[in-house]
Amino acid sequence: MSRRVVRQSKFRHVFGQAAKADQAYEDIRVSKVTWDSSFCAVNPKFLAIIVEAGGGGAFIVLPLAKTGRVDKNYPLVTGHTAPVLDIDWCPHNDNVIASASDDTTIMVWQIPDYTPLRNITEPIITLEGHSKRVGILSWHPTARNVLLSAGGDNVIIIWNVGTGEVLLSLDDMHPDIIHSVCWNSNGSLLATTCKDKTLRIIDPRKGQVVANNFEEPVALQEMDTSNGVLLPFYDADSSIIYLCGKGDSSIRYFEITDEPPFVHYLNTFSSKEPQRGMGFMPKRGLDVSKCEIARFYKLHERKCEPIIMTVPRKSDLFQDDLYPDTPGPEPALEADEWLSGQDAEPVLISLRDGYVPPKHRELRVTKPNILDVRPPSGPRRSQSASDTSLSQHTLERLLEEIKALREQVQAQDQRITALENMLCELVDGTD
Repeated sequence: MSRRVVRQSKFRHVFGQAAKADQAYEDIRVSKVTWDSSFCAVNPKFLAIIVEAGGGGAFIVLPLAKTGRVDKNYPLVTGHTAPVLDIDWCPHNDNVIASASDDTTIMVWQIPDYTPLRNITEPIITLEGHSKRVGILSWHPTARNVLLSAGGDNVIIIWNVGTGEVLLSLDDMHPDIIHSVCWNSNGSLLATTCKDKTLRIIDPRKGQVVANNFEEPVALQEMDTSNGVLLPFYDADSSIIYLCGKGDSSIRYFEITDEPPFVHYLNTFSSKEPQRGMGFMPKRGLDVSKCEIARFYKLHERKCEPIIMTVPRKSDLFQDDLYPDTPGPEPALEADEWLSGQDAEPVLISLRDGYVPPKHRELRVTKPNILDVRPPSGPRRSQSASDTSLSQHTLERLLEEIKALREQVQAQDQRITALENMLCELVDGTD
């Protein structure tokens, strides 16, 4: 009698578990727009979700720790004149997020570490170049400020967000609507899918399709799923691909290996309610002390629920084999270096001591437009000590204004306290 050989893998027993009820985000009006994006983006600091909004498009940004019921008046990020279709956090700055809309524009936003008092309405920059709605966004994995967008005009545009310039426009490669776009690990190639049922591998800087019309798949996996789109999330550190069916209620996950049959089914996480969208946490945002290897943020109709994927281990020590060095927040290249033909792998960090997100870093946009530059009022000056003293003077003036405002706020606080005390005395006197 032959014995079945069980394939050895440290991920064979990975299991998924929904977070406790108090760790979910409640009372969020998730967008009802019929679009195939994930509607959710997450990083180690923030959770962003596209929401229903009257008079335009909007999304909400919550600090990860702000779980529970979300106040109905919680500030939104607004500015688009039509529904938001996709959002994506910058991999090199956890406070910067891009949004794409039915209004044909892309907006890039700076999110403060504190909770704003009112809606965020002013983007850092608005990128205009598509003639139809923009439904796909993807930041370059290793080059600073490089953002890809794809629209209903069948065009892919690659932008330098730091200047607002179009770096590349790929407008003759897709005869129909583009369904999805993703970069390879160093950002030298793109993979796209299109309504013409063709997968293309594109070298964007050469403007060439380097591979498509693949004759035979390496592996074929039959999926028992609904008609909804599958949202794939690939973890290169563990070689696991997670397939989340939009409108489905399950997450199926597979391990990819170099030897046949290449694709190995691991398990399925199932729940009762279907998902409206899904966010996927970068590896640096996971809890390594609990052997967490993936975390999803599942969108319901009115809430967002974290789902944690864990490798069962008894040891409390750091598990080196589960957590190889992973891409960190530092870019490896500048935008112009990438455009000139340079490639670089992501700058890796260790998760041995956990990951602490850096503090707020501001994205500065410098538009190389002569109309945006004021002519000098006097003789042309070089960048010298006079410029430095001017900026020092400006800084000192701003600090003085901040000090005066702080004193004014303190005075108002004292006045409010005095009025409250008077009110209490009046109430006590009438009892």
